[in-house]
Amino acid sequence: MSPQLAGTRTGPKGGRTVRIYFMGKAYDVPKGLTIMKALEYIGYRFIRGVGCRGGFCGACAVAYRLPGEYRLRTALACQTTVEDGMYIALLPYSPMEKPKYNIEEMRAEAGYILKIFPEISRCVSCNSCTKACPQELEVMDAIQSILRGDIRKAAELIFDCISCGLCSIRCPAEIRHMYVFQLVRRMTGKYILPRAKHLEKRIEEIKEGKFDTEIEKLMKMSIEELKRLYSERDIEKA
Repeated sequence: MSPQLAGTRTGPKGGRTVRIYFMGKAYDVPKGLTIMKALEYIGYRFIRGVGCRGGFCGACAVAYRLPGEYRLRTALACQTTVEDGMYIALLPYSPMEKPKYNIEEMRAEAGYILKIFPEISRCVSCNSCTKACPQELEVMDAIQSILRGDIRKAAELIFDCISCGLCSIRCPAEIRHMYVFQLVRRMTGKYILPRAKHLEKRIEEIKEGKFDTEIEKLMKMSIEELKRLYSERDIEKA
């Protein structure tokens, strides 16, 4: 059955199903499943391309097309519900070169970023990166903020980036966004934001061995005890 003719149908146990296509083969899966759960339903075992399952790690990137559309869509498999006639391909890794640099030899200035990522200057403001982002971040605006020298603004815009790489896959300028944004966040944390005095104090306390006894106690606990302790912990109010 072609995807154009396919529709929601009744499964063997009376539940409603939809037809998806994975690796060129058709499968009927229960309606309402995420792409990840649907692929597991048909027997696919995830060895890579899966992580937190909660939309936080960016490991389960997928590309897909819907019936009658020319547009190639991108998403996270753990967050996207299957639709009838959906053609799916997993993208467990976005191939791009990871640069090497020494943050100690830099300052929070656009020139340092452009030296490592010269492709940023090729940005044509097409906004394809923003449209591809499963987090709905203003990716293009972040790149333009870097070009304007506003590193802190760029860091704020991409604070929730999960490094899935989907923006880079769609970018005609071939910008390596996730590595650009890693550097931006590191620059901001090291050179722009005020130092956290309470954190420095806690680090010194750890070095002095203040928490050694407590850590040893935790190391001897079972998984069940650790889970209970975590769920019953006191959370500091903002």
